[in-house]
Amino acid sequence: MEVEFRLPSLGADMESATLTEWLRKPGERVRRGEPLATVETTKGLIDIESYDDAKVLEQLVKPGSKVPVGTVLARLEIEGASHAPPAPQPAAVQPVSPPSAPARTVAAAQERPAPHARISPAARRRALELGLSLEDLARRAAGDIVHVDEVEKLAVEKTPAAPTDAAGAMRAAIGAAMARAKREIPHYYLAHRLDFGPVRAWLAAHNASLAVKDRLIDAVLITKAVALAAARIEGFNGYFRNDRFEPSSAVHVGAAIALRGGGLVAPALLEADRKDLATLMQDFSALVKRVRAGHLRSVEFTAATITVTSLGADGVDVMYPIVNPPQVAIVSAGAVRDRAWVGDGRLLIRPVLTLGLAADHRVTDGRTGARFLRAIAELLAHPEAL
Repeated sequence: MEVEFRLPSLGADMESATLTEWLRKPGERVRRGEPLATVETTKGLIDIESYDDAKVLEQLVKPGSKVPVGTVLARLEIEGASHAPPAPQPAAVQPVSPPSAPARTVAAAQERPAPHARISPAARRRALELGLSLEDLARRAAGDIVHVDEVEKLAVEKTPAAPTDAAGAMRAAIGAAMARAKREIPHYYLAHRLDFGPVRAWLAAHNASLAVKDRLIDAVLITKAVALAAARIEGFNGYFRNDRFEPSSAVHVGAAIALRGGGLVAPALLEADRKDLATLMQDFSALVKRVRAGHLRSVEFTAATITVTSLGADGVDVMYPIVNPPQVAIVSAGAVRDRAWVGDGRLLIRPVLTLGLAADHRVTDGRTGARFLRAIAELLAHPEAL
């Protein structure tokens, strides 16, 4: 059975990527989950895995080519039913530019200019190389013959002003994705304060006899608690697609990680609800290293079913983030502060953590969100059980 290997969307802020390297040659086989190609986005280098055990029949895009999400990169031959997902759609609302040749060649050949348009053969070839629509050229013709120089002018007009650096490009992409999320998702926001003392006490005792490299951190316990709560309370773990909520059977928590050069990514800690704390800590450390090295796997960008973020290290007490589509919820953790706290009928000074929640009102409401935050707090009250 022959299938198309397409460039997947690796986040709501991604519209295109540059193919940097093929990791398998035509005629070679690749196993399901193994990387087939490497692409570069504003987030760095990302390995794209195959969804099937397959043989590479043909590579349709050359290294160095920048193509939009959904472009067919290669043709594969597999045995049995395909595990590949539906063809991905561009992440942004605005239409993206057509892919460059050769990936666009077949589709472009099917386009037909206006009946009276006259486009020279050389102009047609150059238009295909630049990924320009023949319809655009036809409209520009106005009865005259379109030559190569006119194609070059149109390409310049259609090229958006490039950011001055990689950080600027990422900021522009994030801004566009978040603007879209705020437009399309009816957010609601909640906050919940909890006594973080049990976590601090348990962590101190647990880490006392461990080497530094094996010690746990607050963020891992919070991530595990969010994952378990998301598995128990319906409506926070999954995706909103095609006008409906699609719950996920596993919880893949997106961990918001700041990049050294500026910007933020939130790759997934896979099956966070099913892993013990030591394994989750190892996965988190490895994920941070790969992020900082600028080389991740595509599944880590596409799998996240809910996200956890924090500005506690920067002294922020509470934050109300924006949901990262197609996810339906994001949890934030603020700084842990010593505050007055009433417990057992006494006024105490306790370390207090404020959790924030932003969620999609199409899927849940404030009351359900309150149950979700309360479930996280109850889990953190018994860290030994995580």
